[in-house]
Amino acid sequence: MIGLKRLKYALIRAGFEGISLLGSLALSTKARGRGIIFTLHHVRPENEDPFQPNRILSVTPQFLEEAIKASLECGLTPVAAEDLPGLLSDPSDGRRFVSFTLDDGYRNNAEFAAPIFRKYNVPYTIFLTSGFVERTRSLWWETTEVLLNKTDQLIFDFGKGVETIPLQTKRQKLMAFDRFTVFVGTNEESAAVAEIDTLARTNGIDPLALTAELTMDRDELKELAKDPLANFGAHTVSHRNMRRLNDQDLRTEIVESAAAVERFIGKPPRIFAYPYGFKAAVGEREFKAVADAGIPMAVTTQPGILKVENLKNPTAFNRVSLNGASQKPRYVKAMISGLAFKFV
Repeated sequence: MIGLKRLKYALIRAGFEGISLLGSLALSTKARGRGIIFTLHHVRPENEDPFQPNRILSVTPQFLEEAIKASLECGLTPVAAEDLPGLLSDPSDGRRFVSFTLDDGYRNNAEFAAPIFRKYNVPYTIFLTSGFVERTRSLWWETTEVLLNKTDQLIFDFGKGVETIPLQTKRQKLMAFDRFTVFVGTNEESAAVAEIDTLARTNGIDPLALTAELTMDRDELKELAKDPLANFGAHTVSHRNMRRLNDQDLRTEIVESAAAVERFIGKPPRIFAYPYGFKAAVGEREFKAVADAGIPMAVTTQPGILKVENLKNPTAFNRVSLNGASQKPRYVKAMISGLAFKFV
């Protein structure tokens, strides 16, 4: 799996390099549509740790600024993501747009990202998982990274009996991280996360303390909400794969998270983001459930450019990740060209 991931990202970067060679020609095609919605998670200074399996979820403040500049140089108009349905429905408005969205409510969004957005007068939307804000749910991928960095071996049962997992090398750690990812993705998610949390506590790590360290609480959100450029959307209660939930749990995750955002911010969210957001995590049932809950817009993490056709299914907008492993302004312009998504 490690080799496949490396190959995937190498091919993506090669594609961006190829598009970059086209220069301004790449930005003159119809492939660019009406703009783009970007996905971010962490925005923080570079981490020099050799083992960072979640590195793709983190970009530097410098790169965020470069991405904003690249978007402006390409002629895009920054807007809040939740305003896009109204803007795209206006036939007299031919502008192309860019929206910046940030998932999970990390504290560094306020510390490092917000000042940059204010510098360029760019609206942004943060998607909140209420279980993170209320410190009732751990971020299993963050817990796992800390856990694998802490020890040289672990004892765990992935489902075929207790085994010792060696963690002396970076490759062994990456292999272990992949196994935990599969474990969460193939078992009942809450139970799997609970097992990882128990393993972490056994090794001296408090998963909920880590959640509190990384994500904003109610007071911080209330303060950030004073920023007129800041917007907030719902991102479920527990950050579980919604496609694997039963109908009742699915509705609960949507409705209760939207109600929580209203409690935190003082107004109901007009936008929703699906956890994980790839095809195995969201489909037509989930699109309909968000619409039925009265939320007018939602976003996946499935790459694609903005187009008027998005209005036919406004709870299924595409987003493009600003990947921490590909932090180059020319890659941002390659994304904006839309050419990379003609073959997705």
